[in-house]
Amino acid sequence: MLNKPPALLTTRSDERGRPTVMELLPEEWRGRLFPVGRLDKDTTGLLLLTDDGDLAHRCLHPSHHVAKTYRARVDHSLDNEALRQLREGVALDEGLTAPAEVRTRGRGSHGAEVEITIREGRNRQVRRMLQAVGHPVGELRRMGFGPLLLGELPEGKWRPLTATELRALQFACGLSGEAAGD
Repeated sequence: MLNKPPALLTTRSDERGRPTVMELLPEEWRGRLFPVGRLDKDTTGLLLLTDDGDLAHRCLHPSHHVAKTYRARVDHSLDNEALRQLREGVALDEGLTAPAEVRTRGRGSHGAEVEITIREGRNRQVRRMLQAVGHPVGELRRMGFGPLLLGELPEGKWRPLTATELRALQFACGLSGEAAGD
């Protein structure tokens, strides 16, 4: 688990020499691990890295409906119509999104905060959904991936998953018949 800072690309290497998340890892891991999905350059937060291709594929495949939870800062509070659209699905160029779980988290001096959970992985999906309902995203941070939570992991730091976390993730992705602790 890595807490991705802004301005890094979520890829193993970049042909144009731009910095990537792999630079945050020990040298000996860089050739083995790869990111599970992507966070765009400006999005921060929880990123999984693995050497298990089957786990990565299952975590990302829409048939497993693995939840990804984000906190977004937008300029102003979402009205009831915007919330309804997000909860029912938003029309994007490639079609209607699956319904999202949405919670407003209050308003501060830098805008309103919303928590949104999706179970798809379209390109820049959360940003595009909020833009489509009239709320461009100022900041976006992934807080959870399936059963995993970012917690207090400092930005730019990584840690291995615990055995319990790995079992819970495998279960969420359909790789295990038993949930952690069962």
